[in-house]
Amino acid sequence: MSNVTAMTRGAGEGTAVAPAASASDVVSMTVAGQLFGIPVQAVQDVLGPQRITRVPLAPGEVAGSLNLRGRIVTAIDVRRRLRLEPRPKDQPGMNVVVESGGELYSLIVDQVGEVLSLPVASYERNPATLDPVWREVSGGIHRLKEGLLLMVDVSRLIGAAKAEAA
Repeated sequence: MSNVTAMTRGAGEGTAVAPAASASDVVSMTVAGQLFGIPVQAVQDVLGPQRITRVPLAPGEVAGSLNLRGRIVTAIDVRRRLRLEPRPKDQPGMNVVVESGGELYSLIVDQVGEVLSLPVASYERNPATLDPVWREVSGGIHRLKEGLLLMVDVSRLIGAAKAEAA
């Protein structure tokens, strides 16, 4: 997928919801030069680079697990999940912790940015030409003057990783 900006959409446990009355606030992140976000209310924590323990026989997108204040958190490499090129070795990545189904997950991204307030009027359904890998995790798009923002549904992103691990 070429230079499509990605955004994440969901609530609480990352499930897709209808847009709010006037705007939707998301935490912005970057992966392989692509911008995406997660609703502010879905983010449990934002962490810098962490020591991640590899889990034997885990699917490729599961980077491993980390310890967050005594809780084991499954770390998912968003680049691998979206079939993007690997992160350069000199860029350790950031961790955005979300909850789904009572479990904590860390989404490994390149950078964490600011909170964006996205206008509801710019929200649309996925275009028919959207790459199938992105369509699998997408909840729609936002057309903004800066470009196209793809909304990624966190529950689908995590759900697909859980399904492959089973």
